[in-house]
Amino acid sequence: MTATVAPPVSPTIDPAPIERTFPPPWMRKVGTISLNVYAGLGLLYLFIPIFVIVIFSFNQPKGRFNIVWQEFTLANWKDPFAIPELVDAFKLSLEIAAISTGVALVFGGLIALALTRYRFRGNAFVNLFLVLPLTTPEIVLGASLASLFIAQGTDRGFLTILIAHVMFCVSFVALTVKARLRGFDWSLEDAAMDLGAGPMRTFTKVTFPLMIPGLLAAAMLSFALSLDDFIITLFNAGTEVTFPLYIFGVRQRAIPPQINVLATTVLVVSVALLIIGTVAGRMRERSRTSPH
Repeated sequence: MTATVAPPVSPTIDPAPIERTFPPPWMRKVGTISLNVYAGLGLLYLFIPIFVIVIFSFNQPKGRFNIVWQEFTLANWKDPFAIPELVDAFKLSLEIAAISTGVALVFGGLIALALTRYRFRGNAFVNLFLVLPLTTPEIVLGASLASLFIAQGTDRGFLTILIAHVMFCVSFVALTVKARLRGFDWSLEDAAMDLGAGPMRTFTKVTFPLMIPGLLAAAMLSFALSLDDFIITLFNAGTEVTFPLYIFGVRQRAIPPQINVLATTVLVVSVALLIIGTVAGRMRERSRTSPH
């Protein structure tokens, strides 16, 4: 019986190192400049309508339509409430936006807290139902709600607009607060309870303060969405006229500059609140990280 000799194993040869080639510095510089220019043009395209609204709030139109620049004036800002119907529509929109945002914060905040803290049967379906109002076309939601109210014999008006706005605002609030709570350290609640705090005190002293940034962001988003909603409101307004509905209805007869004034006021207040919130958040973070 002859023994077989295994063939010699050839030593493994490492492949030649891959040489990485980088573009020359001038090409990287051109790419950076091109990207910045592209981003700047995109932002300019998005902000042009806002600039037009602000600029034309200082226009003195010759006629009933404020669509052609004539001359600069401050008269529009001296009397922004010159049109009673416009003021009533604006007040109604503010009232609906404030109430719907408050209700949505309560329901949406509790839904987000339940979804992030607990695992229960049907969790995936609740998440799906939260996304549906955001992905469904507004005309479908508006027509469906209008059909529901008509079938139930409900007179459409302030209450139906409020119900419709709460419906889609809850989804925005829940998803925004849920994103805030996703990285929440639940051991902080356990530590508070170990130190003698009850469930309510733990929520008010530990959980709720950490939810506040998400709630504020959700409140601003919901308020803005409710204030400028048109399609869903159109189906469920009845005889009520909100700010967007007034602008849509009056556009064929006149476009007064007071519309631009009120819109600019809302814009300035929103930007101011955003800046205040950002500065307050940075100051809070600095106070946490700074040594005492």
